[in-house]
Amino acid sequence: MTVRQDQLKNGFRIVSEHMPGLQSAAIGIWVTAGGRHERIEQNGIAHFLEHMAFKGTERRSALQIAEAIEDVGGYINAYTSREVTAYYARVLKDDVALAMDVIGDIVLNPVFDPREIEVERGVILQEIGQAYDTPDDVIFDWLQEQSYHDQPLGRTILGPTERVSAFSREDLSGFVAEHYGPDQMILSAAGAVEHDQLMKMAEEMFGHLQPRAGLIAEPARFTGGEARQEKELEQAHFALALESPGYRDDAIYTAQIYSTALGGGMSSRLFQEVRESRGLCYTIFAQTGAYADTGTTTIYAGTSADQVAELATITIDEMKRAAEDMTTEEVARARAQMKAGMLMGLESPSNRAERLARLVQIWGRVPSLEDTVARIDAVSTEDVRVFAEQMAVNAPAALALYGPVSGAPTLAELQERRAA
Repeated sequence: MTVRQDQLKNGFRIVSEHMPGLQSAAIGIWVTAGGRHERIEQNGIAHFLEHMAFKGTERRSALQIAEAIEDVGGYINAYTSREVTAYYARVLKDDVALAMDVIGDIVLNPVFDPREIEVERGVILQEIGQAYDTPDDVIFDWLQEQSYHDQPLGRTILGPTERVSAFSREDLSGFVAEHYGPDQMILSAAGAVEHDQLMKMAEEMFGHLQPRAGLIAEPARFTGGEARQEKELEQAHFALALESPGYRDDAIYTAQIYSTALGGGMSSRLFQEVRESRGLCYTIFAQTGAYADTGTTTIYAGTSADQVAELATITIDEMKRAAEDMTTEEVARARAQMKAGMLMGLESPSNRAERLARLVQIWGRVPSLEDTVARIDAVSTEDVRVFAEQMAVNAPAALALYGPVSGAPTLAELQERRAA
């Protein structure tokens, strides 16, 4: 399997990987325009725009968009994150050109019919309401807001209801004009694809676009803080975030191995101590997420009102203990989990196309899998212990609590325990 990468004269990027033996392909356009690229008055518009892409173009109605892909047995979808908006499809190899035509059409030629805008506005408002009714969704939005307070990166992707209720056709068109330039797009494909064919289609479809000055995202600043909301729920939801490396920092591999060993599976420290030994919760995990220039290591658990204080303090204690006695065996297990998860995931062309686009967005190139595996293998037990010390004691922190949490410690109290 060979990765090939090219760029049109206007800055439009193409990356692909042919996967021999596959009869299907994943193909999509990743636009470097997500939640963190919005001004405050635009909060939620990148996600709104993603929805509107499927509501009709100059050539196809909303139904015709869906039928074009589903008539050949494929599927089409999209998502908005804080750093990208993606439009992608999975089809059989003979239908790659069709998928490319449909995806290019919805990206380049949306009509933003006022009637469809109102219909989709209602759908998005329902989506926002559903998120607020899902505690283990909303708590991560609050945690993000506290981690990156008063910054685009800290705002919810869905946006507040008052802004979503007011977005106009002109607002949508204006965001496209600002952010959907050729040099802000990446065509990524994997599976039964031919790079030269992709290049030809990209030139025909996107080669006429004029480069435009992209807006640079505001650099991230991890601020920390606490959000706490008391509500009658069955469980108290606890989420702690600690500032961690971004994707461009070599320490990202250490951070990911650390969080896997701490709370990434059934054999992890938090799962064994908090759930298996003490029975304080059903769900507890740790994970490291990253952006181009920052990242967070997050610990989440749901527990009962009378046990949330004990769970919080034990979590801090386990973090401190990891800095003292993290074993070579634990680090080796976490490395194996990390490599296996990555390599197993890349057996899917959809996951592989996603990876290619993300790496081009971050690095401008695609490091080899061998290089990535080598970087994972290079992380030592001492590296993880040093990082664990930073997480346990010094890393800036944010806390979010939701439900019957009156008995939960404050962030200041947890900070005291970290320092003790």
